[in-house]
Amino acid sequence: MLLLPALALALAAATADPAARPGAAPRPAPAAEAGEPGGPALVLHAGKLLTMAGDERPVVNAGTLVVRDGRIAAVGPRGEVAVPDGAVERDLGALWLMPGVVELHNHVGNGTGVFGPNDINDMVHLTNPGLRASSAVVPDNALLRRGVAGGVTSALFIPGSGTNMGGQGVLLKIGRDRYEDMEIRNPGSLKLAQAGNPERHAKGVGRSFMNWNTRNTFLRGKRYAAAWDAFERGAGPRPEKDPQWEVFRELFSKRTQVSVHTQIYQVVLMTCTMVAGELGLDAYIDHGSFDGYKVAELAEQSGVPAILGPRGIARTYPYFIDTDGAILGMAAEYQKRGHTMIGFNTDCVDNGTFITPPQEELPLQAAVGLRYGLEDRNLDGVAGLTIVPARAAGLGDRMGSLEVGKDADLVAITGDPADPRSVVHLVLIDGVVVYDPAVETRRW
Repeated sequence: MLLLPALALALAAATADPAARPGAAPRPAPAAEAGEPGGPALVLHAGKLLTMAGDERPVVNAGTLVVRDGRIAAVGPRGEVAVPDGAVERDLGALWLMPGVVELHNHVGNGTGVFGPNDINDMVHLTNPGLRASSAVVPDNALLRRGVAGGVTSALFIPGSGTNMGGQGVLLKIGRDRYEDMEIRNPGSLKLAQAGNPERHAKGVGRSFMNWNTRNTFLRGKRYAAAWDAFERGAGPRPEKDPQWEVFRELFSKRTQVSVHTQIYQVVLMTCTMVAGELGLDAYIDHGSFDGYKVAELAEQSGVPAILGPRGIARTYPYFIDTDGAILGMAAEYQKRGHTMIGFNTDCVDNGTFITPPQEELPLQAAVGLRYGLEDRNLDGVAGLTIVPARAAGLGDRMGSLEVGKDADLVAITGDPADPRSVVHLVLIDGVVVYDPAVETRRW
């Protein structure tokens, strides 16, 4: 039935938001929650705090942590930490409280994990430094929500590895529902891929040419960055801005890193000698499997972290490994050779055709590392999920440990996160609860 215009207007006026009517008082802003900016302090008591602070990575039994304005305001033994006036207290009982897990190899920020349709694996040219994965982000998608349920609070969403330079990744807080609240840094990295996938997608392209072309692209980007640096110092003319090369200004000023999809010895060696050594860029190994561990000593000397996964072990393939009959734990092999910056990733992709370990199983990657020989001298399994990837991504001053001033990205869990039997019970990002299975359906 059609309404008369006057009646329709009257009904609209009657049902409209009163605060939106002419002359109405503005609606008051909703009260801030405990822990978030503008709200009261949030105090969490836990059976154990995995602080991951300093080289010793201490543990505090029966600890208390205070969150104010989205950041950690105090941390220490219960009874020694003052509870602020008006604070909201929450007793987590025997649960352990740890820093949020940091994932540096994420392909599901677009909600599907599919490379092609959402422009995260453009394979027209071998090097595409100007492409940005940030344009494909779908906030608060189901795959990211599952990652949060596994304790992951921050992730690097990156292009695929079909070309040597797939483009720029973006660092995200994955438990937020608006992109503006998710972005940590853009670009989060420049994605470099060496060996394996690029040859399959670009016929006739061997490693010698890939290394030459990669170096050539970096050198062109270095010239572009140097021209802008000269202009900003008043020592040269203003260059023409080119989106294809802008990321190199961030790289050569040390404001972002090169995340390198690299595996076998020869290409892991090129990461250390060319990217970190010759070019002087901050870079970290991604995957690092098969016989890549043979470069561990040089990687340590070059300051190149090894973020390993999802292949936690390697068998004796004649092409890759010369140790007959061995099943080798990748993290353990890096550690045996003196590498101290060992982290874990999943390379999570779920496009309905093939599945790599989903993001919520990132702690399982640490468990595999420990099961196959990684010595847990100073909570190395937990460090590989938290402070090591945070430092690798240049975020060690913001996250990765429970220290005053850092983002209140927190996970309450039943035990060691590198133990597959442990279960996540609460997740906070910037002091705000983003996952609580006590009040919603458990996701994982």
